[in-house]
Amino acid sequence: MALQILLNFLIAVIWMFLNNNWSASGLIVGYMIGLALIGLFGRFWSQGFYMRKVWAMIKLLALFIKELFKSSFVVIGQVLSPKLNIRPGIFAYKTELTGDWEVTILANLITLTPGTLTLDVSREGSTLYIHAMDIDDVDKLCSDIRSTFEKAILEVTR
Repeated sequence: MALQILLNFLIAVIWMFLNNNWSASGLIVGYMIGLALIGLFGRFWSQGFYMRKVWAMIKLLALFIKELFKSSFVVIGQVLSPKLNIRPGIFAYKTELTGDWEVTILANLITLTPGTLTLDVSREGSTLYIHAMDIDDVDKLCSDIRSTFEKAILEVTR
């Protein structure tokens, strides 16, 4: 992936050199031409086209921002309500992620989302212990984490 990014910038600089256009617009046009060339010759890359990973990172960031706002409003609603109607609890979440980096990203995304906190990770890294402010159904909460954050992390890392 790093080689593709470097090659893309090299193509952009060569484009700027050939056109004698050393402006930002020349760099952008050269970068887009580089993207097209690298995309066309994608079958020669063992890792695939690098923009797929970049797009997956953008989707993960957008997902996190969406979940951040959604859970923030839920927490604000709970705090401002005259009577607390919550059922806090701790549950174990068995993850399918294998790498330390993947588990760390998942644990941090859960912690940064209001209303949840990752308390501990098991030694083998396959179980996260999570505290949630309001637990209706543990299985539903686990499937929500698996279908949102874990799926997006897998797209970025694999």
